[in-house]
Amino acid sequence: MARPLRVDVEGGWYHITARGIERRAIFCGKRYYRHFVELLEEMSSRYCVEVHAFCLLGNHYHLIIRTPKANASRAMQWLNVSYSAWFNAKQNRVGHVFQGRFNSVLIDNDGSWLLIASEYLHLNPVRTKGTGLGKRDNKVEGRGLREPTAEEIRKRLDQLSKYEWSSYRAYAGYVGRPKWLLTQALLKRSGGRERYRKGVEAYVTRGADSGEFESLRGQVAIGTAAFVERVKRLVTKVTKEQPDRQFAVRLVSFKRIIKIVEKEKGEKWQAFGGRYGDHGRDLVLYLARIRSGLTLAEIGKEAGGIEYKTVGKAVKRFEQTMKKDRRTRSLANHCLDQMSIVET
Repeated sequence: MARPLRVDVEGGWYHITARGIERRAIFCGKRYYRHFVELLEEMSSRYCVEVHAFCLLGNHYHLIIRTPKANASRAMQWLNVSYSAWFNAKQNRVGHVFQGRFNSVLIDNDGSWLLIASEYLHLNPVRTKGTGLGKRDNKVEGRGLREPTAEEIRKRLDQLSKYEWSSYRAYAGYVGRPKWLLTQALLKRSGGRERYRKGVEAYVTRGADSGEFESLRGQVAIGTAAFVERVKRLVTKVTKEQPDRQFAVRLVSFKRIIKIVEKEKGEKWQAFGGRYGDHGRDLVLYLARIRSGLTLAEIGKEAGGIEYKTVGKAVKRFEQTMKKDRRTRSLANHCLDQMSIVET
Protein backbone atom coordinates (compact mmCIF):
# COMPACT_ATOMS: atom_id res chain seq x y z
CA MET A 1 0.00 0.00 0.00
CA ALA A 2 1.36 3.43 -0.93
CA ARG A 3 2.14 5.75 1.95
CA PRO A 4 -0.29 8.70 2.23
CA LEU A 5 1.02 11.86 0.61
CA ARG A 6 2.04 14.57 3.07
CA VAL A 7 1.58 18.21 2.10
CA ASP A 8 2.80 20.55 4.84
CA VAL A 9 1.33 23.97 4.15
CA GLU A 10 1.97 27.22 5.97
CA GLY A 11 -1.40 28.40 7.23
CA GLY A 12 -3.05 25.18 6.00
CA TRP A 13 -6.31 23.76 7.36
CA TYR A 14 -6.41 19.98 7.79
CA HIS A 15 -8.85 17.23 8.61
CA ILE A 16 -6.73 14.63 10.43
CA THR A 17 -7.74 11.05 11.22
CA ALA A 18 -5.96 8.04 12.67
CA ARG A 19 -7.35 4.59 13.43
CA GLY A 20 -6.26 1.82 15.78
CA ILE A 21 -4.37 -1.08 14.23
CA GLU A 22 -6.77 -3.78 12.98
CA ARG A 23 -9.55 -1.39 14.10
CA ARG A 24 -8.72 -2.14 17.73
CA ALA A 25 -9.65 0.29 20.49
CA ILE A 26 -7.16 3.06 21.20
CA PHE A 27 -9.26 4.55 24.02
CA CYS A 28 -9.96 1.99 26.75
CA GLY A 29 -11.57 4.22 29.34
CA LYS A 30 -11.84 7.80 30.51
CA ARG A 31 -8.18 8.01 31.52
CA TYR A 32 -7.17 7.19 27.95
CA TYR A 33 -9.42 9.86 26.44
CA ARG A 34 -8.27 12.36 29.04
CA HIS A 35 -4.58 11.72 28.39
CA PHE A 36 -5.03 12.13 24.64
CA VAL A 37 -6.73 15.49 25.22
CA GLU A 38 -3.81 16.50 27.45
CA LEU A 39 -1.42 15.61 24.62
CA LEU A 40 -3.51 17.66 22.18
CA GLU A 41 -3.02 20.70 24.38
CA GLU A 42 0.71 20.06 24.62
CA MET A 43 0.99 19.54 20.85
CA SER A 44 -0.78 22.86 20.27
CA SER A 45 1.72 24.68 22.47
CA ARG A 46 4.84 22.84 21.39
CA TYR A 47 4.31 22.98 17.62
CA CYS A 48 2.18 26.14 17.25
CA VAL A 49 -0.67 24.05 15.86
CA GLU A 50 -4.16 25.52 16.22
CA VAL A 51 -6.73 22.89 17.26
CA HIS A 52 -10.16 23.96 16.01
CA ALA A 53 -12.17 20.76 16.54
CA PHE A 54 -11.73 17.20 17.75
CA CYS A 55 -13.70 14.01 18.23
CA LEU A 56 -12.33 10.85 19.90
CA LEU A 57 -14.20 7.63 19.14
CA GLY A 58 -13.13 4.33 20.60
CA ASN A 59 -10.85 3.06 17.85
CA HIS A 60 -10.07 6.30 15.99
CA TYR A 61 -10.01 10.08 16.22
CA HIS A 62 -10.75 13.15 14.09
CA LEU A 63 -9.13 16.59 14.29
CA ILE A 64 -9.44 19.87 12.44
CA ILE A 65 -6.22 21.83 12.79
CA ARG A 66 -4.53 24.85 11.26
CA THR A 67 -0.75 25.10 10.92
CA PRO A 68 0.69 28.66 11.00
CA LYS A 69 3.98 26.85 10.49
CA ALA A 70 4.19 24.18 7.79
CA ASN A 71 4.65 21.39 10.34
CA ALA A 72 1.51 19.22 10.40
CA SER A 73 3.51 16.04 9.78
CA ARG A 74 5.96 16.68 12.59
CA ALA A 75 3.26 17.65 15.07
CA MET A 76 1.04 14.66 14.31
CA GLN A 77 3.97 12.27 14.42
CA TRP A 78 4.79 13.55 17.92
CA LEU A 79 1.16 13.19 19.01
CA ASN A 80 0.75 9.61 17.80
CA VAL A 81 4.15 8.44 19.03
CA SER A 82 3.63 10.04 22.44
CA TYR A 83 0.20 8.48 22.86
CA SER A 84 1.38 5.09 21.57
CA ALA A 85 4.21 4.94 24.09
CA TRP A 86 1.84 5.85 26.93
CA PHE A 87 -0.84 3.42 25.70
CA ASN A 88 1.60 0.51 25.46
CA ALA A 89 2.93 1.19 28.95
CA LYS A 90 -0.61 1.21 30.35
CA GLN A 91 -1.58 -1.96 28.48
CA ASN A 92 1.74 -3.73 29.13
CA ARG A 93 2.14 -4.40 25.42
CA VAL A 94 4.52 -3.61 22.57
CA GLY A 95 4.01 -2.87 18.89
CA HIS A 96 1.98 -0.48 16.80
CA VAL A 97 -1.08 1.22 18.24
CA PHE A 98 -2.25 3.02 15.08
CA GLN A 99 -3.03 1.53 11.68
CA GLY A 100 -0.22 2.92 9.54
CA ARG A 101 0.32 6.64 9.25
CA PHE A 102 -2.31 9.23 10.06
CA ASN A 103 -4.50 10.49 7.23
CA SER A 104 -4.50 14.22 6.46
CA VAL A 105 -6.72 16.10 4.05
CA LEU A 106 -6.15 19.76 3.23
CA ILE A 107 -9.38 21.76 3.34
CA ASP A 108 -10.15 24.77 1.18
CA ASN A 109 -10.33 27.88 3.35
CA ASP A 110 -12.81 29.55 0.99
CA GLY A 111 -16.53 28.83 0.98
CA SER A 112 -18.24 26.43 3.38
CA TRP A 113 -15.79 23.52 3.20
CA LEU A 114 -14.40 24.04 6.70
CA LEU A 115 -17.82 24.45 8.25
CA ILE A 116 -19.06 21.25 6.62
CA ALA A 117 -15.93 19.42 7.76
CA SER A 118 -16.50 20.47 11.38
CA GLU A 119 -20.16 19.41 11.25
CA TYR A 120 -19.15 16.02 9.83
CA LEU A 121 -16.58 15.62 12.60
CA HIS A 122 -19.02 16.53 15.38
CA LEU A 123 -21.74 14.20 14.07
CA ASN A 124 -19.60 11.08 14.39
CA PRO A 125 -20.82 10.09 17.89
CA VAL A 126 -24.40 9.73 16.59
CA ARG A 127 -23.60 8.16 13.22
CA THR A 128 -24.11 4.64 14.58
CA LYS A 129 -26.52 1.76 14.08
CA GLY A 130 -27.77 2.29 17.61
CA THR A 131 -29.22 5.68 16.68
CA GLY A 132 -30.54 4.54 13.31
CA LEU A 133 -27.75 6.39 11.52
CA GLY A 134 -25.50 3.58 10.37
CA LYS A 135 -24.02 4.03 6.90
CA ARG A 136 -26.95 2.53 4.99
CA ASP A 137 -29.74 4.05 7.11
CA ASN A 138 -27.95 7.38 7.13
CA LYS A 139 -27.99 7.58 3.33
CA VAL A 140 -31.63 6.55 3.13
CA GLU A 141 -32.69 9.12 5.70
CA GLY A 142 -30.46 11.82 4.23
CA ARG A 143 -32.24 11.43 0.88
CA GLY A 144 -35.64 11.84 2.49
CA LEU A 145 -36.69 8.23 1.94
CA ARG A 146 -37.34 7.64 5.64
CA GLU A 147 -38.47 9.90 8.48
CA PRO A 148 -36.93 9.37 11.94
CA THR A 149 -39.32 8.90 14.84
CA ALA A 150 -39.58 11.43 17.65
CA GLU A 151 -37.91 8.97 20.01
CA GLU A 152 -34.99 8.45 17.61
CA ILE A 153 -34.48 12.20 17.30
CA ARG A 154 -34.59 12.64 21.07
CA LYS A 155 -32.03 9.87 21.54
CA ARG A 156 -29.71 11.34 18.91
CA LEU A 157 -29.83 14.86 20.31
CA ASP A 158 -29.28 13.57 23.83
CA GLN A 159 -26.27 11.51 22.75
CA LEU A 160 -24.84 14.40 20.74
CA SER A 161 -25.11 16.92 23.58
CA LYS A 162 -23.71 14.57 26.23
CA TYR A 163 -20.80 13.06 24.34
CA GLU A 164 -17.82 14.10 26.44
CA TRP A 165 -14.87 13.48 24.11
CA SER A 166 -15.70 15.94 21.38
CA SER A 167 -15.41 19.70 20.94
CA TYR A 168 -19.10 19.94 20.00
CA ARG A 169 -20.27 20.75 23.53
CA ALA A 170 -17.90 23.74 23.62
CA TYR A 171 -19.20 24.90 20.22
CA ALA A 172 -22.83 24.49 21.32
CA GLY A 173 -22.24 26.30 24.62
CA TYR A 174 -22.95 23.33 26.87
CA VAL A 175 -19.50 23.56 28.49
CA GLY A 176 -16.73 26.12 28.66
CA ARG A 177 -14.02 26.24 26.01
CA PRO A 178 -10.49 25.22 27.04
CA LYS A 179 -7.99 27.94 26.17
CA TRP A 180 -6.18 25.83 23.59
CA LEU A 181 -9.36 24.98 21.62
CA LEU A 182 -10.15 27.67 19.04
CA THR A 183 -13.83 27.96 18.15
CA GLN A 184 -14.30 31.54 16.93
CA ALA A 185 -13.18 31.02 13.35
CA LEU A 186 -15.79 28.34 12.65
CA LEU A 187 -18.52 29.94 14.76
CA LYS A 188 -18.05 33.16 12.82
CA ARG A 189 -18.49 31.30 9.54
CA SER A 190 -21.73 29.74 10.78
CA GLY A 191 -23.20 32.99 12.10
CA GLY A 192 -22.70 32.34 15.80
CA ARG A 193 -23.04 29.65 18.43
CA GLU A 194 -26.81 29.18 18.20
CA ARG A 195 -26.82 28.89 14.42
CA TYR A 196 -23.95 26.42 14.56
CA ARG A 197 -25.80 24.24 17.07
CA LYS A 198 -29.02 24.35 15.07
CA GLY A 199 -27.12 23.51 11.90
CA VAL A 200 -25.63 20.37 13.41
CA GLU A 201 -28.95 19.37 14.99
CA ALA A 202 -30.64 19.73 11.61
CA TYR A 203 -28.50 16.88 10.28
CA VAL A 204 -29.53 14.74 13.23
CA THR A 205 -33.24 15.22 12.56
CA ARG A 206 -33.06 14.52 8.82
CA GLY A 207 -30.19 12.06 8.55
CA ALA A 208 -26.53 12.91 8.99
CA ASP A 209 -25.65 12.62 5.31
CA SER A 210 -22.05 13.83 5.18
CA GLY A 211 -21.88 14.46 1.45
CA GLU A 212 -18.35 15.20 0.22
CA PHE A 213 -16.78 14.14 3.49
CA GLU A 214 -18.02 10.56 3.30
CA SER A 215 -15.29 9.79 0.75
CA LEU A 216 -12.32 11.57 2.33
CA ARG A 217 -10.11 8.49 2.48
CA GLY A 218 -7.30 8.57 -0.02
CA GLN A 219 -7.81 12.22 -0.94
CA VAL A 220 -5.12 14.85 -0.56
CA ALA A 221 -7.45 17.84 -0.47
CA ILE A 222 -11.10 18.83 -0.58
CA GLY A 223 -12.48 22.07 -1.94
CA THR A 224 -12.95 23.69 -5.30
CA ALA A 225 -11.42 22.04 -8.35
CA ALA A 226 -8.85 24.84 -8.58
CA PHE A 227 -7.84 24.38 -4.92
CA VAL A 228 -7.45 20.62 -5.26
CA GLU A 229 -5.36 21.09 -8.39
CA ARG A 230 -3.07 23.57 -6.62
CA VAL A 231 -2.56 21.15 -3.75
CA LYS A 232 -1.83 18.30 -6.11
CA ARG A 233 0.92 20.39 -7.62
CA LEU A 234 2.24 20.92 -4.07
CA VAL A 235 2.01 24.69 -4.35
CA THR A 236 2.09 26.31 -0.89
CA LYS A 237 -1.12 28.14 -0.13
CA VAL A 238 -0.81 30.79 2.60
CA THR A 239 -4.17 31.52 4.18
CA LYS A 240 -5.06 34.84 5.77
CA GLU A 241 -4.62 35.19 9.52
CA GLN A 242 -7.85 35.09 11.50
CA PRO A 243 -8.12 38.50 13.24
CA ASP A 244 -10.48 37.16 15.88
CA ARG A 245 -8.21 34.44 17.26
CA GLN A 246 -8.16 34.66 21.07
CA PHE A 247 -5.20 32.32 21.42
CA ALA A 248 -2.10 32.13 19.29
CA VAL A 249 1.31 30.60 19.85
CA ARG A 250 4.53 30.78 17.88
CA LEU A 251 7.75 28.83 17.89
CA VAL A 252 10.39 30.47 20.04
CA SER A 253 14.09 30.16 19.30
CA PHE A 254 16.40 28.54 21.84
CA LYS A 255 18.45 31.75 21.96
CA ARG A 256 15.40 33.80 22.92
CA ILE A 257 14.47 31.32 25.65
CA ILE A 258 17.97 31.67 27.09
CA LYS A 259 17.73 35.48 27.04
CA ILE A 260 14.42 35.40 28.92
CA VAL A 261 15.74 33.05 31.60
CA GLU A 262 19.01 34.99 31.90
CA LYS A 263 17.01 38.12 32.64
CA GLU A 264 14.90 36.37 35.28
CA LYS A 265 17.88 34.65 36.88
CA GLY A 266 20.26 37.61 36.72
CA GLU A 267 23.01 35.35 35.46
CA LYS A 268 24.43 34.39 32.07
CA TRP A 269 23.74 30.99 30.49
CA GLN A 270 27.50 30.32 30.37
CA ALA A 271 27.50 30.42 34.17
CA PHE A 272 24.51 28.18 34.95
CA GLY A 273 23.94 26.15 31.76
CA GLY A 274 26.39 23.46 32.77
CA ARG A 275 25.18 23.03 36.34
CA TYR A 276 23.36 19.77 36.82
CA GLY A 277 20.06 20.32 38.61
CA ASP A 278 20.25 24.12 38.39
CA HIS A 279 16.67 25.45 38.30
CA GLY A 280 17.65 27.98 35.61
CA ARG A 281 19.12 25.32 33.34
CA ASP A 282 16.14 23.03 33.85
CA LEU A 283 13.77 25.94 33.19
CA VAL A 284 15.48 26.61 29.85
CA LEU A 285 15.19 22.94 28.87
CA TYR A 286 11.54 22.82 29.96
CA LEU A 287 10.60 25.97 28.01
CA ALA A 288 12.45 24.71 24.95
CA ARG A 289 10.57 21.41 25.14
CA ILE A 290 7.13 23.02 25.08
CA ARG A 291 7.75 26.11 22.93
CA SER A 292 10.69 25.61 20.55
CA GLY A 293 9.35 22.69 18.51
CA LEU A 294 12.74 20.98 18.89
CA THR A 295 13.22 17.32 19.75
CA LEU A 296 15.00 16.30 22.97
CA ALA A 297 18.15 15.56 20.97
CA GLU A 298 17.99 18.94 19.22
CA ILE A 299 17.49 20.73 22.54
CA GLY A 300 20.49 18.91 23.97
CA LYS A 301 22.62 19.98 21.01
CA GLU A 302 21.52 23.61 21.37
CA ALA A 303 22.26 23.46 25.10
CA GLY A 304 25.88 22.52 24.49
CA GLY A 305 25.87 18.79 23.92
CA ILE A 306 23.57 17.41 26.62
CA GLU A 307 22.36 13.81 26.09
CA TYR A 308 18.69 13.64 25.07
CA LYS A 309 17.93 11.32 28.02
CA THR A 310 19.37 13.94 30.37
CA VAL A 311 17.20 16.61 28.76
CA GLY A 312 14.12 14.44 29.21
CA LYS A 313 14.89 13.80 32.88
CA ALA A 314 15.52 17.52 33.49
CA VAL A 315 12.17 18.42 31.90
CA LYS A 316 10.30 15.85 34.01
CA ARG A 317 12.12 17.02 37.14
CA PHE A 318 11.15 20.62 36.49
CA GLU A 319 7.52 19.64 35.82
CA GLN A 320 7.38 17.82 39.15
CA THR A 321 8.88 20.86 40.91
CA MET A 322 6.24 23.13 39.37
CA LYS A 323 3.47 20.92 40.71
CA LYS A 324 4.82 21.24 44.25
CA ASP A 325 6.24 24.77 44.26
CA ARG A 326 4.04 27.77 43.44
CA ARG A 327 7.03 30.13 42.99
CA THR A 328 8.61 27.86 40.38
CA ARG A 329 5.29 27.54 38.57
CA SER A 330 4.83 31.32 38.64
CA LEU A 331 8.35 31.84 37.23
CA ALA A 332 7.73 29.45 34.34
CA ASN A 333 4.39 31.11 33.52
CA HIS A 334 6.04 34.55 33.64
CA CYS A 335 8.63 33.39 31.11
CA LEU A 336 5.91 31.94 28.88
CA ASP A 337 4.05 35.26 28.97
CA GLN A 338 7.17 37.04 27.72
CA MET A 339 7.33 34.64 24.78
CA SER A 340 4.13 36.12 23.40
CA ILE A 341 6.13 39.22 22.48
CA VAL A 342 7.21 39.14 18.85
CA GLU A 343 10.95 39.24 18.30
CA THR A 344 12.19 42.17 16.22
